Amino acid sequence: MIRDGEGGGIGTGVPRADAAPAAIEESPLLGGRVRLRQPARGTGGFRAAIDPVLLAAAVPARPGERVLEAGCGSGAGFLCLAARVPGLAILAVERDTALAALARENAAAAGLAAQVEVVEGDVADPALARRLGPVDHAFANPPFWPAGTPPPDAARQAATHETGATLEDWARFLAAALRPRRGTASLILPAARFDAGVAALRAAGFGSVTLLPLWPRIGTPAKRVLLQAVRGGRGPARILRGLVLHESPSARSGYTAAAEAVLRDAAPLDLT
Repeated sequence: MIRDGEGGGIGTGVPRADAAPAAIEESPLLGGRVRLRQPARGTGGFRAAIDPVLLAAAVPARPGERVLEAGCGSGAGFLCLAARVPGLAILAVERDTALAALARENAAAAGLAAQVEVVEGDVADPALARRLGPVDHAFANPPFWPAGTPPPDAARQAATHETGATLEDWARFLAAALRPRRGTASLILPAARFDAGVAALRAAGFGSVTLLPLWPRIGTPAKRVLLQAVRGGRGPARILRGLVLHESPSARSGYTAAAEAVLRDAAPLDLT
């Protein structure tokens, strides 16, 4: 299992300064159901953490539906979704050439080459989303911090800061691909940005917004939230009970049983 401290979002939407492939290593997800090949530690390539696993668990897809992931990185999100829900047709968009190639390799290694299409493209181009659609569900782990003080390395900046597309661009891209009045969009964001995420979704024509907090431990503020909304939805906004990730305040404490069910056993997170 990839530790939750290893990184944040994987969907860059922005190319790395150098597009050359980094050294690659294999990481197990979902208790080994998924074998993710991704940039090795210390190489400067941005690595997936538990965010894409949690995000994939929140996508309410059913067998036979079409799903879009924007900013797929090396493929952790769609691989976890495909491991939980068989028979999906998956479209994945990634701007970084090296990561897109790695995502294709990961899909093929998982036996998903026939049902996964990885497209190099920019989420600032809603026309691309319309060409790929219509889809039943769309999800993204977008760069979430406004452009400003850069993080320590360029790979982290591309994956976590709005150096290119904004949250509004990502929401519009998802909306352009979705079926109206029933297509869902799912995002994972820092808790400090949930208001910006909701505003971006509403500006893109989404409604029926649901928020699920991700609590590091009982009694601590949420650091991440999952947002889900329906294109053209008219239902009320909702805040769910949320998911507690760790058993105790100890930095070395294990995951709660509920978190283990999602992170190891591929249990869904119900936001509907």
